[in-house]
Order: sequence, then C-alpha cells, then structure tokens
Amino acid sequence: MDPALQDIAKKVAHQERLSPADGLALLRTRDLHTVGDLAHQVRTRLHGQRAYYNINRHLNYSNLCILSCKFCEFHRKPGQDGAYEYSLEDIVKQANDAKDAGATEMHIVGGLHPKLPFAYYTDMLEAIRETAPQVHLKAFTAVEIVHLARVSKRAIRKDFAGAVRAVLEDLVAAGLSSMPGGGAEVFDDRVHDEAFRGKIRSDEWLTVHRTAHELGLHTNATMLYGHIESPEDRIHHLDMLRQEQDHAIAQGFPARFQTIIPLPFFPDGSELQHLPGPSGVENLRMIAVARLMLDNIDHVKAFWIMQTLPMTQIMLDYGADDVDGTVVWYDITKVGGSDTHQEVTVGSLRSAICEAGYTPIERDTLYREVHRDGAAWKVSEAAGVTG
Repeated sequence: MDPALQDIAKKVAHQERLSPADGLALLRTRDLHTVGDLAHQVRTRLHGQRAYYNINRHLNYSNLCILSCKFCEFHRKPGQDGAYEYSLEDIVKQANDAKDAGATEMHIVGGLHPKLPFAYYTDMLEAIRETAPQVHLKAFTAVEIVHLARVSKRAIRKDFAGAVRAVLEDLVAAGLSSMPGGGAEVFDDRVHDEAFRGKIRSDEWLTVHRTAHELGLHTNATMLYGHIESPEDRIHHLDMLRQEQDHAIAQGFPARFQTIIPLPFFPDGSELQHLPGPSGVENLRMIAVARLMLDNIDHVKAFWIMQTLPMTQIMLDYGADDVDGTVVWYDITKVGGSDTHQEVTVGSLRSAICEAGYTPIERDTLYREVHRDGAAWKVSEAAGVTG
C-alpha cells in the first residue's frame, strides 16, 4: 500500500468521512489497486454482491440547441445537417415501443431548442403518461429546466428559485417523476467559462436540484471529467455534491440524489478534440474516488454507453453497483464509431454482471426491485431509495 493511503484506509474501515485532501491523495497515487480495494469495501458494505440494471428507453427529443459548448458533438443549429426535432406523434410511438418492451423508465433529454414553446414539453409528458402510464418519466437536466423557465416567461432574473419551482410544479403535474443528473459538467467557474460558456453555473444547477428534492423529485448527479479540469476541480465538484446531499438529509427533504455517474469526456468531433480524453485507468480511478468521497449517495453508476460494457464489468470491482439499462437509442455520445442505435439486451446485461461475479437485480428508477412476467412487471415497495 502507498503510505499516503494508510490513514485513508483506516477512515474507510471505520466508516469515517474522507476529506478533500484525502480525495486528492486518491487521485494522485499510483496505487490504483488499493484505491479500487477501498472503494470495493464501501460498495460491498452498501450493496453486497448486488449489481443493478433496468429496462429503459432513452429519448433525445431534439438536438437543436442555443448553446455551443466546446465539449459537445451532439448540438446542431437550425438548418444544419443532422438537425432534428421530434413531433408528439414520434414521441407517442417511442412511448408505445417502450411500453411494449416492458420498459420501466423513459429517460428524456435534449438540446435547448430555440423555438419550441413550453407547452411542447408538458404536452410531451402528458402524451407519454397517457400512452404508457406505468412507465416512470425521468426527464430534463437542470440546464433544460432553467431554459424552460425562460421559455415559459417566468421572471427568472427577479426570482430564480421561484421560477424554477413553478416550472417543476407544472412539469410534475404533466407527469415528470424524477430528473437525470446531466449538465453538471465540472463545478468550477474557470473551467465553465472556457468549455461551457453560456451554460448555467454550479449555484444554479444545485438550486434546481435542491428545489426538485424539496418537491419530492429524486435526481441523479454527474461529473464530466478528463478535459481541461484539474484534480482539485474534480474533488471540489464531489465535495459540493456531498454538501448538497447533507443539506437535503438535514432538512428532511422527501427526495435527494440517488446516484453519482462519473462521465468520461470524449473529444472526437468537438472543439476540444485536440485533447486526449481520460484513459481506462483514469476511468476506473474516478468511479472508485466517487464511491469513496460520496458517502451519503447510495449508488454509483458505470454508464456502459460511455464506459463500454467490458470496462463496466471491471468497475463493479471499483465501487460501481449500477450499469444502467437497455438504452436502445442514444444520440448524446457515440463511442468507438457506434451510431444512435446503442442497445444491449437484458440477457447481455445479466450475463455481463454474472460474469463479473455479481448478482443481477432489475430495478426501477427508484431502485425498487422489479418482478416481471414478460412485459408485465411490478415492484417491491419495501426496497428502493432511502430518501
């Protein structure tokens, strides 16, 4: 063991909170084996040999976006080759496909469309809810929520939190059940201004999620790493998420962050394509460090779309307990020349988990165990999130 990790190992054994300095030591050590072993201890204490997956469908309703983030290959401008937006008829068809496949969740995100009215988003949720009433709607990043507050003509400059709350209440009434964690990127103003100019900053992202938690919407959290950020920026980001979760717990909010999803940056096709992106070793390290630092967030997801399924198997030994789901269609990131049809079968997910030495557990969005008979399914109400 690297001597710099000995005190950290004692803290982990005694379930003591790690400091930001501890986090930096974990990022800088060459002793990756010990970092992974410590994260595995925490993962095993929380989840035993269970590894979660779900049957889900991703819906990217439009790639038109008013922003031009340097890291993003997804966005298009009106009239640009490859630009698209879905009609409500298209979306209803997707909802029917999800229902027929037995999906428990639709994960819905898109670009900040320059012209779609607020009614498009509420109509979308209502149409999906009517078509597939049992399917959980996890939709809209914090960045999209702020955009929708502006689109809906709320007085966001005078009362940011109030405008966000009003929009979330309208979306909940239309069928919104939880929120994904996208748009967080890295909580650092320097990095933000260089790579994500025009996007909401950390205080606004956290305000959106705090408001969602107050309203009873569970959310996820992400961090995009491996571009122009520093190790200190990564730990600062994780510490801010940990503090926000502490606040939700202390205030007794009905919901909180469910899972952290470290997302590696893929440079291909973006304005930052001159950067190498993170290595496989760095991806393993970030999963492990996220598990060790975020002692108050129950789950760590290795998103197989961005990590690859073979790497995800290894990440189950480095602190991850969730591999995400069947996905089917995903347009945000394309790894290794893949196209928008990115799908794995339930059999492939379960086999990958078993091959890695874990027990596959199908979950719904709230981490309740799913019991199914073909496309028909129900959940175990006793299990799930602790919020």
